[in-house]
Amino acid sequence: MNNYFAKKEPSIEGLVRWIADLGGKAPAIKKLPAHPAAFGSFGALDPRIVNALKKRGVEALYSHQSAAVECALSGIDCVIATPTASGKTLCYNLPVMHAVLQDASARALYLFPTKALAQDQLAELGELAAFADGKIHGFVYDGDTDPVKRRQARSEGHIVITNPDMLNSGILPHHTKWSDYFRNLKYIVVDELHTYRGIFGSHLANLFSRLARICEFYGSHPTFICCSATIANPDEHAQALIGRSVKLITESGAPASEKEIIIYNPPVIDWRTGMRRSSLFETSRIAAEALASGISTIVFTRSRLNVELLLKSIRADLVKRGADPMMIMGYRGGYLPKERRKIEHDLRSGELRGVVSTNALELGIDIGSLALAVLHGYPGSIASAWQQIGRAGRRGAISAAVMVASADPLDQFLAQRPEWFYGAPTERARIDPYNPYIQVSHVKCSAFELPFHAGERFGGQDVDAILDYLADHEVLHRVNEADEARYYWQADSYPAAGLSLRSATGENYTITDITVETKPVVIGTMDRRSAPTLIFPDAIYFHGGKSYIVESLDTEKMQCFIREIAADYYTDGDASLRINITDDFETQGNYGWGEVVVTLTPTIFKKIKLATHENAGFGQISLPEEQMHTTACWLMMPLCRQEDAELKLAMEGLEHLIRNTAPLFLMCDRADILVTSRLKDPQLRRAAIYIIDNIPGGVGLAEGTFEIKNELVKTALSVMNSCGCRSGCPGCVGASGGDFNIKAAVKELAEQILAGK
Repeated sequence: MNNYFAKKEPSIEGLVRWIADLGGKAPAIKKLPAHPAAFGSFGALDPRIVNALKKRGVEALYSHQSAAVECALSGIDCVIATPTASGKTLCYNLPVMHAVLQDASARALYLFPTKALAQDQLAELGELAAFADGKIHGFVYDGDTDPVKRRQARSEGHIVITNPDMLNSGILPHHTKWSDYFRNLKYIVVDELHTYRGIFGSHLANLFSRLARICEFYGSHPTFICCSATIANPDEHAQALIGRSVKLITESGAPASEKEIIIYNPPVIDWRTGMRRSSLFETSRIAAEALASGISTIVFTRSRLNVELLLKSIRADLVKRGADPMMIMGYRGGYLPKERRKIEHDLRSGELRGVVSTNALELGIDIGSLALAVLHGYPGSIASAWQQIGRAGRRGAISAAVMVASADPLDQFLAQRPEWFYGAPTERARIDPYNPYIQVSHVKCSAFELPFHAGERFGGQDVDAILDYLADHEVLHRVNEADEARYYWQADSYPAAGLSLRSATGENYTITDITVETKPVVIGTMDRRSAPTLIFPDAIYFHGGKSYIVESLDTEKMQCFIREIAADYYTDGDASLRINITDDFETQGNYGWGEVVVTLTPTIFKKIKLATHENAGFGQISLPEEQMHTTACWLMMPLCRQEDAELKLAMEGLEHLIRNTAPLFLMCDRADILVTSRLKDPQLRRAAIYIIDNIPGGVGLAEGTFEIKNELVKTALSVMNSCGCRSGCPGCVGASGGDFNIKAAVKELAEQILAGK
């Protein structure tokens, strides 16, 4: 075994030497130097809090903490957007504690995106409150809270820590039980603001509109304190979410320890095609070597499937090295809450030395001190990359991060142009609070909570048309009172119970293990949007390092039944798309965007060997088609190329590049957009490439694509040009052109699109 990290703390020199032995290249070694702290004053904070801080060794606040406290105590809504581990928690804990010590009736609502973060916050708050004579009572209020604690939270909780899901279904619909709490609500804390984008953020904006109606009903006007990782538009994003202007605080006063970052490109194994050694295999080797050498490691990967493939591979590598394979676990959406809580606990206690995760662990969940972060490929956004890199070294020690480039064109672009990654601005977070599927759902929920009157605004928008629609469909009851129409809820059940904040339509498959037929066990869930090409009869499903085969799928009851098998392959489903433009919002040159109906029909699936990634066969997917109303941006091909027989290859190459490049600008997951080309589009009457917002109703991704259309095409060209192949390869344009120079054709096509020909 190589002597990787010979000391207790990571040695970047040892790491680089070991990676060099793998045969790849590490062209981008970046040292982030340590820098000292900048301090501010305690301001008008209650002396008891100042004394409590000093007992903990805090002699002064960092400058950004001081600025945030000053804003909050002045009743100014603010957003703090500073790097990971910069001490943002005190930015909101201190003014809240001050309010409670000044007035025992004062209340605060803390909102975190996950239950795990809420539990972390309660522990941190309890420690600080103990120094303040224990006069501040905090409670977590979520689905795991027992009835006694729930009653105490409502009656005694100065600080109620919850998540958007519980606020939606457990608090707002039952606000009459919380009347004293809402009447005295002084602060609303929204942490991890950057995570509320796309569907989730669009839901949250509407959730805050519901909350605002209830606060107004009880006569309170709480101050918002928001915290975010670094994104391009934190103030604009906060304003879109909470419906108010905010003061922005971005200059961090926290000190930073030294960190070494490497972008590692696996070696080429076939110079003819440009094929490189599997990034998954290289990630597994690096993580296994680190773990076997006693280095605590977190591995990030893009998909649920890759979590399971990496976990299986790393454990196999650890067995070969004579190490305990159970020192590392997987962590992803779809695992049940109890399972995730145990993994978090075992990481904090040191019982686990490593974890393989999707972006679920980007957030500030306390999982202890980790020396190394390994990123399996570029995570899809600059903001996410820095969040993942920041998970190593959170306790102040020197740390390292390695991003292993995959074969994706964007990864290869970053490996060849590392200065682009290190100097790139962070992306803009995008939401659409007025997505019709989402907004109508929340208007229904809000009408259940409080009646609407005609002309009342919801989220700053007139919703009379929605109210009338719901009344016409007998969801609401319209009554004329004193020359004013009022709308009352009249359906049987309360609507928030069936509303999912992470999907536009709220439909999820339940995945049940029937290996033991007499004891079926629910082991996960999957949203309807992802299901057609992931869970279909004969598909392979991975969970907890085990493989299962899908036995049957009930598309009406949204149930998937699986059975454990020993599979040496995984499945990759495909589907065909039909697109119908229903409204053209805007056209500029060769670009347009508007409303579309997308019909998806699952077609075939491939079986791919785990060990070699070779194609081991295929099968048919027999599932009904799915239809979605959404938005899309389209790139129309130049009219002069319509008869070009080679146009199809050039379009497919550009389509491949855009599919991999667009998330760089849109701050979205790759699954959030669909990119497809049509050689003969019957509506546009031209060949076109569509970039489709893969969320019912859309959440701003198509409009965002239209806004950066030229920059997107130019970056796609830069990605292609960074590849060393001569005429095109699977790594850049998705295929090898043989005698035909696909790269030249793509370049010519893109230049004509940019010129508006």
